[in-house]
Amino acid sequence: MKFMKLGSKPDSFQADGDNIRYVATELATDIVINAGDVKFYLHKFPLLSKSARLQKLVANTNEENNDEIYIQDIPGGPVAFEICAKFCYSMTVTLNAYNVVAARCAAEYLEMYETVEKGNLIYKIEVFLNTSIFRSWKDSIIVLQTTKSLLPWSEEIKVVSHCLDSIASKASIDTSKVDWSYTYNRKKLPSENGNDPHWNGVRKQQTVPWDWWVEDLCELHIDSFKRVLTTIKAKGGIPADVIGESLKAYAMRRLPGFSKGMVQCGDVLKNRSLVETIVWLLPTEKGSAPCSFLLMLLKAAILLECREMGRRELMRRIGQQLEEATVTDLLIRASPGEATIYDVDTVQNLVEEFVMQDRSAPGENEFQVIRSPQFVPEASKLMVAKLVDGYLAEIARDPNLPLSKFVDLAEMVSGFPRPSHDGLYRAIDMYLKEHPGISKSEKKRICRLMDCKKLSPEACMHAVQNERLPLRVVVQVLFFEQVRAATSSAGSSTPDLAGSVRTLLPGGSHGSSRSATTNTEDEWDAVPTTEELKALKGELATLRLGAGGGRERSGNELNDGPKSNAENVAASKVKGLLMSKKIFSKLWLSKEKLGENSSSDTSESPGSANAEETKSTPSRSRRHSVS
Repeated sequence: MKFMKLGSKPDSFQADGDNIRYVATELATDIVINAGDVKFYLHKFPLLSKSARLQKLVANTNEENNDEIYIQDIPGGPVAFEICAKFCYSMTVTLNAYNVVAARCAAEYLEMYETVEKGNLIYKIEVFLNTSIFRSWKDSIIVLQTTKSLLPWSEEIKVVSHCLDSIASKASIDTSKVDWSYTYNRKKLPSENGNDPHWNGVRKQQTVPWDWWVEDLCELHIDSFKRVLTTIKAKGGIPADVIGESLKAYAMRRLPGFSKGMVQCGDVLKNRSLVETIVWLLPTEKGSAPCSFLLMLLKAAILLECREMGRRELMRRIGQQLEEATVTDLLIRASPGEATIYDVDTVQNLVEEFVMQDRSAPGENEFQVIRSPQFVPEASKLMVAKLVDGYLAEIARDPNLPLSKFVDLAEMVSGFPRPSHDGLYRAIDMYLKEHPGISKSEKKRICRLMDCKKLSPEACMHAVQNERLPLRVVVQVLFFEQVRAATSSAGSSTPDLAGSVRTLLPGGSHGSSRSATTNTEDEWDAVPTTEELKALKGELATLRLGAGGGRERSGNELNDGPKSNAENVAASKVKGLLMSKKIFSKLWLSKEKLGENSSSDTSESPGSANAEETKSTPSRSRRHSVS
């Protein structure tokens, strides 16, 4: 820290209690000066020789025959006045970054100009500030901190503006020219720690981090920090992501609990102002601040009840880079008094911002350009779809979560391309598990969100054994798994689905089921029992799409042992459902028109007849392709 010593005489100021100060000399004091709550018993001559203001005050008191004057409003109080008084007595006084501004403001108040005496206090302090303090990085920050309690004097004598310019200029300088000390406690580069794998034993000059100045500025009050960062941005040369990093570091330092997604109890007004200021300081460039940091800011803004404008701005920014978020980032606690655990509406608004990103055109704030979904990169859509799936799985654990909120959020990303629906299936299964009392129609509605064709073999294995799923969905999963297994062995592409099976898909038409009775439709949407699941596996095992399907069936028939009564009843029920829906009799209807039906046995059961049709299908397809 820089310092400057003034005067050469020993310090002879003494105290008598807390409120009296005097000079220990043989000469009797002839003036009493009240600075704040302290009385100074001093001599007129040394004071009046350097202070024009004291000259005027003493002249006024002489007319009233009174040797006591009052300067209660002197900036810096009695401490700053004592520094000025010691200078007048030529006593030794030391100035540093902590007291120099107070002394400068007090000297301005006392009018200690060069016109009163050459080499006066104001001149000496200005030389010290310009040659030492403003050239030092840390001293400039300390001085700026002290100016807050000395407003408006520190502003009027331009100490604040000089500090801002000094700090901003140093922060904007090329890092290769940084040769002063700074605070940096975060993770450094491998080369800085001596762990660089390419280090060949020759000690290289340490690299200065691009954000070397961030931590030191976190010591500033929010008002000073705002002015410094605004000045830095105005000078240019600092990347937007570095500005974003400084805002993140400041929030972490100044908001207790911020890193954990909450703000601890304290001065609500102060914390609210801090969050709103940080939001205001965010760079306009997309990606200048991490999405996780923006979401933490949003959580704090909601908790502190910040202004709606600031919250909307945060949501707009988050929507522009939502693909960077994690599920944990999106878990925003609902306000006290809400029935649900998490604030799903806010997340839905964020997804909506991603889908329809509103961006202000450069230089045209009054107009907004709507960025439609087709301009969003496909990779970003995929990441957001996976993010929403993971978020749905988390909020599905909430027993008070309405089905409508779950479905509405899932449908917002239903049009995004996803190679797999495993994440969505996991979320649906979790919701069904935590909400066992929902109706059949509600189960049908939530299961419609999922495309069974996009489930992985592992998810299919879980789904066919899942007693929470409606029978309709289990049949779909089993069928598509059979199709996948058969086509993968045959090396061909997945065949087109017949209309009867297509009606069972989520959101499909039910035209082919008009002949079914109401009771059968209800049974079809009911939750299958364990016996019915086994029966489904047995019935659908007959649908072997490969040439060896019949042989497998024959072998199975020979090896099948006697079934229990429950299994026989379940099998009969499943056969009845399959017959009522005419799923497999119509499944290859379109393909039968391409060739002659080689199966003439009409005495077979529905399962066996379909098996024969399935076995004859590959040969017909081959003949058609040859012709």
